Amino acid sequence: MDLTPRLDLVGLVVSDMAASLAFYRRLGLDIPAGAESAPHVEAVLPGGLRIAWDTEDVVRSFDPGWTRPAGGHRIELAFRCGSPAAVDAVYEELVAAGYGGHLKPWDAVWGQRYAVVLDPDGSGVSLFADAAAERA
Repeated sequence: MDLTPRLDLVGLVVSDMAASLAFYRRLGLDIPAGAESAPHVEAVLPGGLRIAWDTEDVVRSFDPGWTRPAGGHRIELAFRCGSPAAVDAVYEELVAAGYGGHLKPWDAVWGQRYAVVLDPDGSGVSLFADAAAERA
């Protein structure tokens, strides 16, 4: 019997399911159609890792003392883009669609083009590509 835990699911607590699903669909996630009114939604990512969304009411149903975090976030999702130019394009598309831009695209010292947008709940979502991808 293997007792080693395996990361299987990343869960997001959302205040507006439809708004959150629309944002993550723009980032290419394959989310079931018609899920906007569901209190819990899951999608399987390439490689088998799952992502799930739960409304605040669902979380409060089993954790009555739960409160919405304030003052920033501690976990951030990061989406790899195909090229540095794609980081810029995806960032601009999301900002033009009304999502908050947190950090405009820049060339990071660690060798990536990097940007951060905010999802509908204010959580940071990184966009990145290896700088060498532009030359490839």
